[in-house]
Amino acid sequence: MALFSCFVLIRKFGPPEEQGRYLAIDGLRGYLAFCVFLHHSMLWFFYLRTNQWAVPPSNLYTHFGQTGVAFFFMITGFLFFSKILEGRGKEIDWLRLYVSRFLRLMPLYAVAMGALFLIVFFLSGATLHEPISVLASEVLRWMTFTVRGDPDINGVERTSLIVAGVTWSLPYEWCFYMLLPVFALVNRVRVGRIYIAFSTLVFIFLFKNHTYMYHWLSFVGGIAAAYLVRIDYLRYLLRKKVFSMAAILLISATVAFFPSTYDWAPIAMLSAVFVMIAAGNGVFGLLTNAVSRALGELAYSIYLLHGIVLFLLFRYVIGFEKSKLLQPIDYWSAIIAVSPILIFISYLSYRKIERPALLSTDGLTSWLRNKINSYSEAGGVKR
Repeated sequence: MALFSCFVLIRKFGPPEEQGRYLAIDGLRGYLAFCVFLHHSMLWFFYLRTNQWAVPPSNLYTHFGQTGVAFFFMITGFLFFSKILEGRGKEIDWLRLYVSRFLRLMPLYAVAMGALFLIVFFLSGATLHEPISVLASEVLRWMTFTVRGDPDINGVERTSLIVAGVTWSLPYEWCFYMLLPVFALVNRVRVGRIYIAFSTLVFIFLFKNHTYMYHWLSFVGGIAAAYLVRIDYLRYLLRKKVFSMAAILLISATVAFFPSTYDWAPIAMLSAVFVMIAAGNGVFGLLTNAVSRALGELAYSIYLLHGIVLFLLFRYVIGFEKSKLLQPIDYWSAIIAVSPILIFISYLSYRKIERPALLSTDGLTSWLRNKINSYSEAGGVKR
């Protein structure tokens, strides 16, 4: 239903542009985000019955979530370390890079937080249950990408379930972004001292609470791919159909033999798969066709908004009491039925929020640079 919905959208509004060198990665993103949606759908199935938000008793549905996020981290590691490697021959515009990251993540995140706060408002009966100072602190922690945790808001227990807890991965993303100037310096790319100092301080602050080793190994897998795909013969070799089959077999083996992604062996196997995809292997064209790339454009919206859709479905549309009595066939029928709604909402948020924000990157960067230059000149600071 998700793919059919994307097919309808591209028939109506046209396919996404074939831009950039990594079409297979563009197609991969959408499947990863939708797999996380399926992962959390399974978590909700058991949570409604046991009141426990825990890893489901299924290798497949566990990997839908854990492997999906691991691949997302690999994509981040690959794309941004590639910028570092490319920066050896030209100067990196660090201001633009961080502005683009902020505009990529924050606008839609702010909208998702607005929806979260509105739901909390109704769940708490439009009544203040905590001191204003406590409430303000909780809201601030959520608005800063939950880098210091995702507390309950206004006494609403398990507030994080409203968004299916997906915000936990964003501090890791910001940690990695903060490391980029250090990576660049190590790779003999010119970096201003202010960026080195700032990134180091922010990274130390973030890393203190986000140190789970296996997530960082996923970033390492992406970094390794950035090096390997620069070997022309290897890139040519990995695009062959035999490696499409190898990718499928490796993913299947990871799911079949490992109950979790969080171990050295499954991350190594998944990293091998990612190297193939980063080299341009579209897995028999699955990742490079227009429908997959359309789904990929919606990946961040699907990832960030699907928890809210699930919560509204079970809390207000079906109701918690009725939802916990649903048989599997009825439960998954509801998930199938809500999938096109999720895709449509994600398409709207991409077109109206994400895309316009990204297109404003150059304008905001220029404005900030002019402000910085004016301040430096007014203060007599030498640039």
